[in-house]
Parts: sequence; structure tokens; C-alpha cells
Amino acid sequence: MCGICGELRLDSRQPDLGLLNNMLAQIARRGPDHSGSYSDGPLALGHRRLSVIDLSERANQPMVDPELGLAMVFNGAIYNYPELRKELQGKGYQFFSSGDSEVILKAFHAWGEQCVARLHGMFAFAIWDLRKKTLFLARDRMGIKPLYFTQNSHTFRFASNTQALLCARDVDTSIDPLALHNQLTLHAVVPAPRTILTGIRKLEPGTSMTINLKGEVVRQHYWQLNAQRPALVRSESEWIEAIHDALRLAVKRRVEIADVPVGVLLSGGLDSSLLVALLAEAGVSDLRTFSIGFDDIGDEAGSEFEYSDRVVERYGTQHQKYHIANSSVLPRLSEAVDCMAEPMVGQDAVAFYLLSEQVSQDVRVVQSGQGADELFAGYFWYPEMQAEKGSHLERFRKHYFDRSHDELMAAVCQQYQGADHTSELVADHLASPGADEFLDQVLRFDVSTLIVDDPVKRVDNMTMAWGLEARVPFLDHELVELAMQMPPQMKLKSGGKHPLKEIARAILPREIIDRPKGYFPMPALKYVQGEFLDFMRDILNSQASRERGLFKRVYIDKLLASPEAHFTQLRGSKLWHSALLEFWLQRNVDNARR
Repeated sequence: MCGICGELRLDSRQPDLGLLNNMLAQIARRGPDHSGSYSDGPLALGHRRLSVIDLSERANQPMVDPELGLAMVFNGAIYNYPELRKELQGKGYQFFSSGDSEVILKAFHAWGEQCVARLHGMFAFAIWDLRKKTLFLARDRMGIKPLYFTQNSHTFRFASNTQALLCARDVDTSIDPLALHNQLTLHAVVPAPRTILTGIRKLEPGTSMTINLKGEVVRQHYWQLNAQRPALVRSESEWIEAIHDALRLAVKRRVEIADVPVGVLLSGGLDSSLLVALLAEAGVSDLRTFSIGFDDIGDEAGSEFEYSDRVVERYGTQHQKYHIANSSVLPRLSEAVDCMAEPMVGQDAVAFYLLSEQVSQDVRVVQSGQGADELFAGYFWYPEMQAEKGSHLERFRKHYFDRSHDELMAAVCQQYQGADHTSELVADHLASPGADEFLDQVLRFDVSTLIVDDPVKRVDNMTMAWGLEARVPFLDHELVELAMQMPPQMKLKSGGKHPLKEIARAILPREIIDRPKGYFPMPALKYVQGEFLDFMRDILNSQASRERGLFKRVYIDKLLASPEAHFTQLRGSKLWHSALLEFWLQRNVDNARR
């Protein structure tokens, strides 16, 4: 797991190596073990390494193969690399390292851009062809690993985060009005290829691109998620058995392909608890688990220790739990925001940041339960949408959007007024072919698009801020493909996530399985009061905020007057959403411009 960056000049000039070093500094936290750079004519590559597979110097990057005429920087983990290595050796390729990085280089030489379809794992990488003078970039199917880029008439740059790209002074940092509409409607999700900044884009999941010295770009979408019933009819028990087998394999792959110990971020919910049980079943004897909790606010619990403790007791894990006082959160908030590649309003972003700081002192790799709720209909809004009347868009919008279009237009200033961009985007996604039923459309949209730029991105950014690799078995693409074929009615049973609950019956305490769905708790960012309210008031009343002119003052004043009266459909604080966006822009854009 690593950080990558690079620059390709399109104007016959040499890359700015000073800029490359500045970019490397902005991704340094992602890879504390080694820093490397490489240049060849118009191209410069940078890499920060977190050593997880093949810990030797032979696996350092940028990785160059002079014989093949290729150079690469890679972020991620390829779980089927041993099988691919054997296949490539059968074709006559010889290897100088023992990890997954070199396998990608050889695979690209052997199969060209089609190599990505053979890779099983999470990845973002760039390969420079020294002979053709072309740059090839690719991102994994589920978008687990980030890949941002900028392009103008004279240069193309890419990086693992936006902060690295903002090192250059020629990036257009104006707010993209369409992205702002998404940001304030879809809980800070701005689907690829856009970001909140006009001049920065991100490669879509399941996509590769090739760029030449003329700046010509060719994109290829190498994977698409379908949600249709298979020709083979399965009974419910057969479906659950197939899901169980696929999940076992996904968990096993993510613990075996590592040359360092692997732990689990244990929230106490069904998903992470199930990972612990399956790892124990796979024979992991020294399993390490980690939990975090915060102060309660009113009736809102700040931790789920009572549940995680029961899993620990059952499986005898080496467990550490951390209680963070609310008074300790605010002083660390700016650190977490500085590590967000894009503005993230999810309360658990800060929690993951603080937890990862502690966990990284014990292990380098953890498994995490992201994706289970979206795959298996675990959230409360899925049955509500299913029961709703109206068009597919109306059913989705009523139970998911943070704000109606009219409310959003009443909130933002004139220059950001426009069409209902988010409704158009959602309608297009839901209507795209390859989904049998309405809930199939919703879950496919959630899994392929929404979670990429919400929980998945949060986990990547917050763990990698401490050089900690997070692996997400529920987003194994083969498991995802299987689960999306399953009839949604089976998922909705038992209050949602029926298949996972049935799998868990024999291996987890009943209290873990049958309790109401919990959420990673961070009450202080939901019920905004005291010093947190003062903090958000200062941000939104600051000179920078007023000069930026995102929000109308009457809207901000209304939120500040009664913050606990303004929640989204999904119970998020509209005040926190507004303050976080402005704070992120101040910390990451305004500071970079100074």
C-alpha cells in the first residue's frame, strides 16, 4: 500500500522535479518506508512505499524493467499475484522480486491494457512505456484505491490525493457547480470523474486510460456491475451457501497475501464481527482486533464496546479498545481534514483517523467491514424506498437526498444556481441497463458509485494517513458480482442483511446478529453544541467563508440558530455538512494557494 504521483509534459519541456518532490511530500504519510523517483524525458514518477508484500528493497518503486522498457508506480494489493506470476513464468518472463508489483509490469507487457481484467484486488497504478512514450493508468473495479489527475495544454499530472496536485500553481481551484450540487445532496459524494474543484478529476472505478505526448486520452471501461438474476435458479439456502463460500475466500485471500500481521477494525456490528469469526475459522491464531468509542451525548451512545467485547470473549483475540473523550476530538479535527482528499462529512471519518493512529502502532494491515450494508440491503432506507410509490427517481430521492433541489437553491449563492444535476445523475444511473428490479438498481448504484466516494474513500484516506493498509473483503469483486445477482427480497428479510445473519448464526453471539443496525458513533458531530458549535460558527462566519460566497448568509444563520433542528433524511447534521465543506476548502485549497 502506497502513494503515487507523476507528471507527463505535453509541451516538450522537462518535468519539474522540484514540484515532484513537493508532491511526494503530500503523499508521504501513505508510505513511510521508502521514497523514490524516476524520470525519462517528459515523464517523472514518484512513489512512497508502505511495505506489506515482499519487504525487500527489490520491491521498491518506481519499479523499472529496462528489458521490457517499462516503469511503474503502484498503490494497492493484488491477491491473485502468485497465480499470475506462475502463468507469466510459463510464458518465459523472469522475475527479480517476489511481490505483486512486478507481476503487474509483466502482465502489462504480456497482455497490454487488457491486463487489468486479470488483476484481482485493489489498485491504482501508472505504467510508462519508454518506447512508445505513452502513460497507462488504471483503477480497480470497486474504486478502493484513489487516482486523481489534472490536465491542461502543457502537462498531465496524477496522484493518490488532491493535496499533491494542489502543489502546482496552475490548477483551477474554482468550485464546480455540478459537483457542489452532488456534494450537498448525496452526503458529500461527488461521483467520478468530477471533484468539488473544477481543475481536478478522478479516474472512474473499473476504468483505465492511456495518454500520449499530444495529450490525447483513450479511456476503457473494463468492468461493469450487473444486477440481474442468473440463468441458474438457486434456492435461498443455496444462495446463502454460495455467499458464505465467496466471503470465506475473500477473507482468506486478504489475510494470506501479506508478509506482515493482519488485524481487524472491530466496531461490534455484524459485519466486522463476522470478519473476526471467519478469520478464526480460517485458522488465524493470533488475531488482533481494535475498537474505538467516544463520550455519549444524551441518549446517543458513543461506543459499542459492549458488543465488541462479546466477540473478543468468544474468539480470544488480542484486543485493544480506545476511548476518546469528546474534548480530545476538536483539537485533532484539523489533522483529519488535512488528510481528506475530498470533503467528507461522515462522522466516522474522524473516528477512523483517531483509531488508525493507534492501530498503526501494532499492525500494518487491517480488514474492515465496508460494503456489507450496501451489498445486502442493511440500511433502513432500502425497505422504505421499496415500499414507496412513484417513479424510481422519486422513490430514491425521498428517502436519500440530503436536501431537495429547491432547498439547495435557497442555500447556495447565485453563481451556483442551476439545474437539478443530482436528480439527473441518479435517474441516469438507475435507468441504465443490467438491473432486474428497482432495488437491484438502487443497490447497484450504491455499490458501484456512492460508497466509492463515501465509506470506501473515508477508510482509505484515514487509515493511509497513518501508513495503515485497510482491506475490505465485502468488496471483493467476485463476491460483489455474486451478491448483486441475489434476489433483493432475500436480502431484506430479517430486517436486512438476511444472508449475513444466517451465516453468522452458528459463529457469533445472538446479541450481535439480532440487535438493531448500529452506526460508527461520533455524537459530537451530529448533535452540535458547546465548543463544537462555536468551532463551526467561527468557520462559517470567517472572512474566508464570506469572501468565498458558497452559502447565502440567511441559510447559515438559520443553521447556526438551531443546529439540532436541521437534519438530513439520513440524520446527518446540515450545519456540520456546511462547516466541513468550508473548513476543507480553507485547510486544503486556501492554504495551498498561500
